[in-house]
Amino acid sequence: MIFLMRHADAVSDEVDPLRPLSAKGRDQVTRVCRVLEKVPTFNPAEIWHSPLSRSRETAELLALGLGLSTILVLTAGLKPDDDPGPVAASLIAETRDIAVVGHEPHLGVLASLIVHGPHHRGLFFPFAKAALLALSADGKGWRSEWIARSP
Repeated sequence: MIFLMRHADAVSDEVDPLRPLSAKGRDQVTRVCRVLEKVPTFNPAEIWHSPLSRSRETAELLALGLGLSTILVLTAGLKPDDDPGPVAASLIAETRDIAVVGHEPHLGVLASLIVHGPHHRGLFFPFAKAALLALSADGKGWRSEWIARSP
């Protein structure tokens, strides 16, 4: 399975230009972890994240909150305006379950590329902050399975 998660709420540029998670964002990840505790299929081999602090912090809190020994991997191509094509190709080729913590609009286009292919570039899966979308392969392609959101 592939799990795509948008980073949680971050402070504004004015508060801190590095945009770490806010108290609200940390709470959002805690709440999503409570939902994911009930999902036995969520056990990724790795959690890929962008170099931006809000993505890295979300990935760290996700792993910590679920007690996962999952490796966190700083991954190129996951910034908000990066081309999602190379990451989509890497994820589709993976044989392990991988979680990706990233940003909009990148994640929305990435999800669409995985599910619908490159010929439907106009399609977009919108992600709320701290939302996690599970995708599974069915032999013919990929489909969305479920979504977890911060209640």
